[in-house]
Amino acid sequence: METLPIAGWILGGGLTAVGLVISWFVWRRRGAASGLRGVAWSLLPLAAGLVGLLTTIWRVGYILVTDLVGFFVGLALNPVVWAGVILAGLAVVLWIASGVMRARGIGTTSRSKAPKAATDGDSGTAVTSGQKSSSASQQKSGGGDEDFGDIEDLLRKHGIE
Repeated sequence: METLPIAGWILGGGLTAVGLVISWFVWRRRGAASGLRGVAWSLLPLAAGLVGLLTTIWRVGYILVTDLVGFFVGLALNPVVWAGVILAGLAVVLWIASGVMRARGIGTTSRSKAPKAATDGDSGTAVTSGQKSSSASQQKSGGGDEDFGDIEDLLRKHGIE
């Protein structure tokens, strides 16, 4: 286990050397401010190697990679996992289809849009619920509130009550 920190120092030193070379080119092309910023970033891998952080990052990366490889191998070889993937895909397809249906107004039930035939008590003719409610609102409003009656009719037309 003692060789692992040395490997971190070597890796950090190598990354720092590459970064310093790149920083030198940046310094010549863009100026001292950009070059110094590059040098600052370049020194971080060596510092992480000396502190021991590269060793920790290496271990975490190793565990992460082995877990991901194990997950995908299990995914490829396990029919129960494939059933879960298929169900998740079906859920996504159904969710998108319901959004399209709602946007087009297909399969939605709205009280203001569903015309139900009703008979008017005075004339005996069939009147839809939208016509009946607008005539009722005109009777309630009287003669002076015609503007509000028009606004109410517009709101009902768009399904807002």
